[in-house]
Amino acid sequence: MNSLFSLLMKVHIHPLLWGIFAIGILTATIKPLMILFLIVLIHELGHAVAANCFSWRIKQIMLLPFGGVAEVDEHGNRPFREELIVTVSGPIQHILMVGVAYLLMKGNILPVTIYEQFVFQNMLIFGFNLLPIWPLDGGKLLFLLCSRYRPFLSAHKQMLKLSSFFLGVVMIYTAIMYSFHLHLWIVIIFLIVCHYQEWQNRHFVYMRFLLERYHGKERSISTLQTVTAATNEKVHDILKQFKRGCKHMIIVQSANGDTVQIDENELLHAYFIEKRVNSYIDELVSFY
Repeated sequence: MNSLFSLLMKVHIHPLLWGIFAIGILTATIKPLMILFLIVLIHELGHAVAANCFSWRIKQIMLLPFGGVAEVDEHGNRPFREELIVTVSGPIQHILMVGVAYLLMKGNILPVTIYEQFVFQNMLIFGFNLLPIWPLDGGKLLFLLCSRYRPFLSAHKQMLKLSSFFLGVVMIYTAIMYSFHLHLWIVIIFLIVCHYQEWQNRHFVYMRFLLERYHGKERSISTLQTVTAATNEKVHDILKQFKRGCKHMIIVQSANGDTVQIDENELLHAYFIEKRVNSYIDELVSFY
């Protein structure tokens, strides 16, 4: 109970949602908006409770009209399984909510009209939130899929490009089918801003990923992956090959075929502490 209360204390309502509430009051549609608020709150608490179970460091929970954003201090270095569970724990709440609402309706506790409206809004948010667009849950799943097979930096860039494509498709569809739907255009503008900010901050996101690997607490390593580097490669170029969910062993190979191994922490130490950003890898190793 204390854990749930502490999570509730971290909940904040985004100004965008307040704006939609204001529009609802002016247009006398406050009941659907209260249902929307309840759905979004439960959706986001699903993410937060799952993250809390894995001892993630949750900074705040921001409620949005289509879901929410749980800001955490993990930066892409949690195991793939954990990130997948935390990401899908929000959408799963919609299925559970519809099930509970159905039982309440059958028990004559919930009026049929409210039930139908509740189910409609649930499925609408559920479907929209799973679109492969950042920062929706579908966009986070897209990022997980990209980073499953590619280094973190290139996966992040690929995700944003794919996400921008899907957002463009949604914009065209909206312009054709729902040209005057104010709420939808507000959400689309918000998503465009999110894409712009994420692209502008892509280097910062990458640096947080590397810093968390270096300064983060020890975690069990399920996968060990080798990174082969030539002596004339720079430290920062080798770091670009780092992937999430695995520990890296760098194998440096000289021109005559000799090899030497470096742990990823040695490379990160040279990069962040010794400031050897543009150093070549052969400056860090010795061949005997």
